[in-house]
Amino acid sequence: MKRHRLTEDKDPMGRAIYEYFTTGKAGKLRVFSSQFDEDELPVKDLFRTLEQMPLLEQKALQLAYGRILDVGAGSGCHSLVLREMGKESLAIDISPWAVEVMKKRGIDAYLTNVFDMGFTGRFDTILMLMNGSGIIGKLKNMPAFLTRVKQLLAPGGCVLMDSTDLRYLYEDEDGSYLVDLAADYYGEVDFQMQYGKVKGEPFDWLYIDFDTLSAYATPYGFRVEKVMEGEHYDYLARLSLR
Repeated sequence: MKRHRLTEDKDPMGRAIYEYFTTGKAGKLRVFSSQFDEDELPVKDLFRTLEQMPLLEQKALQLAYGRILDVGAGSGCHSLVLREMGKESLAIDISPWAVEVMKKRGIDAYLTNVFDMGFTGRFDTILMLMNGSGIIGKLKNMPAFLTRVKQLLAPGGCVLMDSTDLRYLYEDEDGSYLVDLAADYYGEVDFQMQYGKVKGEPFDWLYIDFDTLSAYATPYGFRVEKVMEGEHYDYLARLSLR
């Protein structure tokens, strides 16, 4: 259902992060999908500073408080900013290369999957950025995800998560939308990455619209707020335990 920890030979993004960190440059991190044309993810963007981050991410980092869990932390750019703000964070990622880089950057980082029941702890803020809803994979996994974050949140804690409503892909010229309600949820996407000769396994990624997120999270005891909207159908949501 979810991606487990990666191995070094199947970790293209992590390999790109490691190479950029150690040499200051990196090749193409190629992104494939059955739904979209081939794309490229600029590796330098994974090392962005606070000023280079989208306003949604800046806002999330400002709102994060207490003991913070940085999920899918990548190169650790968000945890570094949190440290500069005087905040305490624990960074986790399923990429062994990325975790090694974070440790070299002085970040408290662990190789684990947030869904791994062997990973325990209580956090005031769970931070999921860079379309953080993606790790949920598919809409059917929402109940398992919400149950899991409730286990990890301290009383009164919250999840700060950004996502994008892909509805715009189905927008007609007159502003109406044509979405096949009988098909899979339109925010479910499959991806595969390649860096040099390192090719990863295909994985599912979930972009979820705010109304759907709210409909799923509210019955699990969360108060769901749209904190901020971005420039292109993206938004920052706060899921607070009542």
